[in-house]
Amino acid sequence: MRLQLTKRTDYAIRACVHLAMVDRCPISSRRIAAEMDIPDRFLPQVMADLARAGIVGAVAGKHGGYCLRRDAADISLLELVDATDAPQRRDRCAMQDVPCDGDPACALHQVLARAEASFVDVFAGASIADLAARHRAAQHGNGHRSPERTIR
Repeated sequence: MRLQLTKRTDYAIRACVHLAMVDRCPISSRRIAAEMDIPDRFLPQVMADLARAGIVGAVAGKHGGYCLRRDAADISLLELVDATDAPQRRDRCAMQDVPCDGDPACALHQVLARAEASFVDVFAGASIADLAARHRAAQHGNGHRSPERTIR
């Protein structure tokens, strides 16, 4: 089993990391998309999700774009997941193909609940600033000139 983020959350993380790494803002969505290898037609939708959640602010106009609304150290990955992905709740039992509300709990229910709790703890404890620092270090270690290239 491999845990994967949705493309929407992946793009939100990349965009916020880029905003955390730049010296000035606002930064246009076109520039964010180019620097972080995000489809520019899709990025405005993601940024709108982040703006509704209060994570980024939008500046209109010719020299407009986006800025983080808070310090990157105060923005957790869990906030980005919550802002871009609708909550998903298992409504079918994993052991039997019947509706499941956890009462009574099937054999797998406790394991799935612990996995979800671990995911929440890890993502709540990781900030955009943490990722930006790791990304910058990885890019410098790979000999890249620009620390603002795609996170992979």
